[in-house]
Amino acid sequence: MDILLYLLMFVLGVFGSFFSGMLGIGGAIINFPLILYIPPLLNVGGFTGKEVAAISMFQVFFASLAGVLAFRKQSRVSGPALIHKGLVLNMGISIMIGSLIGGTGSMFLTGYTINFIYGILAIVAVVLMLIPSKGKREIVELEQVTYNKLIAISSSFIVGIVSGIVGAGGAFILIPIMLTILKIPARVAIASSLAIVFISAVGGVIGKLVAGGIPFLPTLFIVMGSLLGAPLGARVSKQINVRYLRYTLIGFISITAIKIWSTII
Repeated sequence: MDILLYLLMFVLGVFGSFFSGMLGIGGAIINFPLILYIPPLLNVGGFTGKEVAAISMFQVFFASLAGVLAFRKQSRVSGPALIHKGLVLNMGISIMIGSLIGGTGSMFLTGYTINFIYGILAIVAVVLMLIPSKGKREIVELEQVTYNKLIAISSSFIVGIVSGIVGAGGAFILIPIMLTILKIPARVAIASSLAIVFISAVGGVIGKLVAGGIPFLPTLFIVMGSLLGAPLGARVSKQINVRYLRYTLIGFISITAIKIWSTII
């Protein structure tokens, strides 16, 4: 039974990280409900909310790292750079601090509370993504990208706290903020968010290590899957219209939000 669970975790890692690389998210918004519901559904095991949050945090760390490396490689080979270093630095440091606080503080919360916070985040993300973007054209020189640094730093800090609690990198909130509030071009937001999420995951992983309760082998297998799926997703991302990427992300968040709330209420 354990072998089947580990194989399933590997498959979930590939699946979640594929969309991580394609959509510029850490993958927790997808993997959190999958890890929570699929193993018991298939009768191969199960995890508590705290364990799922810990597993998701490690998956986000490695999936976002693999995605960033894939985007950087593509930029060197076939096109302009998409990762905005200034944006990554400003939002990355503040979200890492917030994620460290949230990840460490999760030890004092119940699994129900963690699921509840996840459900709130999912609803907020859907609402933000449905707001029409007045954004800039799809392809733009990074030097031309401007944004409000105070909003970028403060919003990423808050996102870091709550995402650190649920074991997420926070990109499913960050991308809507970058698109609708900071007016960052879509492809730049997707690529940069992975780098920001990686920095966030550093703080989250440290927090989860402090909090404890990490299932080692299931985490290892989902990480292995993440390292395979994220680069594939990043490669596919460049071939898909930005509008379709946005709608796909809305769809995934909506489905997972409905499922989470159906178990909470």
